[in-house]
This record gives sequence, structure tokens and C-alpha cells, in this order.
Amino acid sequence: MAVDMKATETDGITYRMSGKAWKKLVAFLLAAVLIFIVGTALSIVSYSEKDETRQADAAIVLGASVYDNSPSPVFQERINHAVELYNDGHVKAIIMTGGVGEGNIRSEADIAREYAEQQGVPADAIFKEESSSITAENLENAMMVMSEERFNTALIVSDPLHMKRAMLYANDLGMTAYSSPTPTSLYRSWKTKLPFLMREEFFYIGYRLTRLFN
Repeated sequence: MAVDMKATETDGITYRMSGKAWKKLVAFLLAAVLIFIVGTALSIVSYSEKDETRQADAAIVLGASVYDNSPSPVFQERINHAVELYNDGHVKAIIMTGGVGEGNIRSEADIAREYAEQQGVPADAIFKEESSSITAENLENAMMVMSEERFNTALIVSDPLHMKRAMLYANDLGMTAYSSPTPTSLYRSWKTKLPFLMREEFFYIGYRLTRLFN
């Protein structure tokens, strides 16, 4: 009776694996990938509960969508948290991030600045970078603002499920930063959290993989 065999060659020696062995190998690899994906998702969820709020020079608000001349509800909650950090004396300045999105005239950072001023934050306590479009650029450009203003430490402000990826970027930049997720995030139910989590996991894993080649 014929046996399904597949050959591999190593150092000139030919080995043969049965079809059954190949199936076991594929099953093992798929299981390993699944475990990695689930484990990463759980780590993102776990990190979302980490709040390192403390005294720092500035709060960095990661950009989000804006509608006309107003921050989106998600962006508003990020800004509200930064305003609260300022009012409570945790930071002496706020750095708004985000460039001009498609279909908009003003930058996310400028609209965020205006919103924070309306909440009572002095104009001279608000800084902005207006050329970024993704999280990594938010932080890279915010770090340049920190350098110009001689800020040494920062609280990173965003939605809880965004924090693990944001903090990885900040750490890779050499920034002395701490996680300060907004407690009033609009991503509350799993119906809204799950799509956000899947997106975060995709970009988080993608970034980790690119780091291997840099």
C-alpha cells in the first residue's frame, strides 16, 4: 500500500515526513498562532486597566477624528481627561496632536486646543503639533515639542485599549512617559470594544513584527 510521503533536505540528508506528520505540524503552527493572537488580545485588555497617572510636565493627547470645527465625542473625552489632569495639577501643560484629516480645513490639534481653552485651560499652557496622521507620528512630533519646551516627562492620554500600543511607541522613542487612559472612554460595551480591540491588535502585532527588521 502506498504511503503519502513528503521529502525535506537538510545538510544533504533527505528526510521523509508522512502526510499525517505534516498535518500535525500544520495543526501545531495554527494552534501556536491562535495562542499568540489570543494572548496578545488579553494583554491589550489587561494593559487598558493600567493607570500610571502621576506628576509630569505635560499630558500628550493622542489625536482622533474631528467633525467640522468640533472634536468627535471620542476625542472630546480624551481632551476632557487632559483638562482634568491640568486642573488637578498633575501636569503644567497639554500637548495636542493630530494633523488635518481628509475633508477638514483645521487640524485635529488646533480644534482640540480651542476646545480645551473653552474648558478654561490657559492658551499658554497648550501646545500642538499639526502634521501627524497616525499614533506613531503623534508621539514623534509631541516629543519634538517636549524637547523645544524642555519637558522631561509626559502622561499619554487616549482610550484604554489604545494605551498598550501607544506606550510601546513612546518607550521605543525613549520618552519618559506614563499611561493615563481616559476613564470616560466611549468604548464601554463589548459591541464597541471588540472592533477597537481587533484594530489595535492588528496594528500592535504589525508594529512588533516590523521592529524585528529594524
